[in-house]
Amino acid sequence: MSSILTNNSAMVALQTLRSINKNLATTQNEISTGKSVATARDNAAVWAISKVMESDVKGFKAIQTSLSLGDSTVAVARQASETVSDLLTDMKEKIVAAQEENVDRAKIQTDIDALRDQITSIVGAAQINGLNLLSNQDSAVGSGTVDVLSSLDRSASGVATSDISVTKQDLGQQASLAGSTAGTAIGVSGPTAAANGGTVDYDLSTNTDAYGLSFEYSASIAGQTIAADYVLRDGETAADAASQLAARLNFALADAGVADISFSANGTDLTLTNNTATAVTTAAGNISVTTDGEAGGGLELLSRIDVTSSEAANASLTAIEGLIQTAIDSAAAFGSIQGRIETQSEFINGMVDALKSGIGTMVDADMEEASARLQALQVQQQLGVQALSIANQAPQTILSLFR
Repeated sequence: MSSILTNNSAMVALQTLRSINKNLATTQNEISTGKSVATARDNAAVWAISKVMESDVKGFKAIQTSLSLGDSTVAVARQASETVSDLLTDMKEKIVAAQEENVDRAKIQTDIDALRDQITSIVGAAQINGLNLLSNQDSAVGSGTVDVLSSLDRSASGVATSDISVTKQDLGQQASLAGSTAGTAIGVSGPTAAANGGTVDYDLSTNTDAYGLSFEYSASIAGQTIAADYVLRDGETAADAASQLAARLNFALADAGVADISFSANGTDLTLTNNTATAVTTAAGNISVTTDGEAGGGLELLSRIDVTSSEAANASLTAIEGLIQTAIDSAAAFGSIQGRIETQSEFINGMVDALKSGIGTMVDADMEEASARLQALQVQQQLGVQALSIANQAPQTILSLFR
């Protein structure tokens, strides 16, 4: 049946053309934007996932900046520590030369003073944006570490950040203030008197603030008081205090010309060894806990290096070994943490590339496929227009019936 009111062929052709035009518009949008999922309307689930990943990429880019800054800061500290180590080695050479009696110790001392001033200059300049990792003078908790933002961790429970903690080292010669809270009394383990190879152990493990030790050495000629003190920096332990006190006390002993009494660090114990014929009697009360006092920096003994006399030259030789080791330990610590930061930076770079690739896989358009589809749809559109035109001409044939 033919009808001039309802043209079914035209309706079918029109519906087909509309579908072709819709697909053509979608394909043209993919080509113009380069994305198969450009908005949430295209694919809500994929779009949402891609947006979360894009936010993570931006977060990781900020982390890359943080790691770059942290790497530069640690690299400066490491380089300064290595340079200080080299200068201390040069200083040791001059101290050894001063052990000879027939030398001009005053001129050697001048060279040593110049090296010491150079070390002070290097330590002071080893900073980036005001942060100096070679200055750790504060005993307050948290002051001895610097956190470098290193990662963005996403889990089912939320998002958190991770840090790489960099521990400050102290290569300064300036004094530091002790905390205001008094520490716990220090105990003595074993005998309180030492003679003919005897020892006395001071237990430092119960104190968490600062240490000071003073005892009177009674020789057959005259009585002498040997003293030393040390302030714990944030992050340091009782073992660090024992090591530092031993170095300072041995320096004071050598400077006083006392050859048969020495101190050593054994974990958290500070051990006095007496090889003289005269007994050294001591007790817990001989160790005082410093509060609101001052103690030198990690290279504090450097300011006391003196080779103008035989006794002072001997004491300086004892001290310089510990100072060199302090600088070496600092450089090694910074070298280790710098390697970790560089490894993390490489990982973050790879992570960003992987996320970008994943986002592209989900939302980017396949341009080869889009190009082929565009050509096919353009041909279909032309044929659809022709089909609609033919269908619209069908009612014209009815006129011939009325001629």
